[in-house]
Amino acid sequence: MTTFIISVCASAIVYAASILYAAIGEIFSQRAGIMNLGLEGIMLMGAVSGFMTVYYTNNIWLALLVVILVGTLLGLLFAFLTVTLQADQTVCGMAFLIFGGGLSGFIGKNVTGIASAVKFEKFSLPILSKIPVIGEIFFQQDIFVYLMYLIVPLSMIYIYKTRPGLILRSLGENPAALDTAGIPIFSLRYAYVMFGCAMTAISGACISLSYTNFWNEGMTGGKGWIAFSLVAFSRWNPGFAALGALLFGTISILGINMQIFLPGIPSQFYGMLPYAATIIALVLTTGSFRKTHTDEPAALCQKYDREDR
Repeated sequence: MTTFIISVCASAIVYAASILYAAIGEIFSQRAGIMNLGLEGIMLMGAVSGFMTVYYTNNIWLALLVVILVGTLLGLLFAFLTVTLQADQTVCGMAFLIFGGGLSGFIGKNVTGIASAVKFEKFSLPILSKIPVIGEIFFQQDIFVYLMYLIVPLSMIYIYKTRPGLILRSLGENPAALDTAGIPIFSLRYAYVMFGCAMTAISGACISLSYTNFWNEGMTGGKGWIAFSLVAFSRWNPGFAALGALLFGTISILGINMQIFLPGIPSQFYGMLPYAATIIALVLTTGSFRKTHTDEPAALCQKYDREDR
């Protein structure tokens, strides 16, 4: 039983990493006032670009660099549309969702289902991995998980304990006030949107470069939507997003394992569990019946024009 619990917990952390990078990136983007509904499409682009690079070069680190570059370029395009041209953010997000899903399928059609020679393997951290139970769960993972351990606290410190973090929060609350103080509103929004998209692409790479070592069209399986939902669920807090990602990861892994113990229940039922949990969590945490103050940035999705001040 202990072995089973350790296996489930360790797998849940891997699943959490595949959505948490995108969730944290979107938290930064929404804190800056820009909402991106196209996380799923960007994750697919990150997954296919990373896999194709490692498939043709066998260089895993070059693949990760390409993933970051692809995500950054997609973020640059999204920022140009929503910040410079002030296009509707919801429409642009849906366009990126469709664009990313279609283009990734087209690019990767010749390598679908073919395994690459290398991927990010798990490795044990000295000393820490020897701790009973805890070491097996937390410190026998891959590079994406270990980076997640650093990114979550660093994101919280940045947002809540630094001057740039204060500016970021103000950017999503009252950009006009920052503009009056001489803060470069548009440049900052560009930077945070590009950062958010790069993080989202890394989420896709977690799947094709670590969780598996192959590419299949639509292989993210809706994880982008779970990541997007985590933003509101976490109340725009990276720490709560990490807890939410672990919750959904545990539900997903338990669903997979329960097929062994209860084979009579259709596999589709277990497959829907994390998405059903997402809906329930959103209703409980954001429903109007709660009658509590929302932490949603006041200027989220609102176009900012200096001439309208």
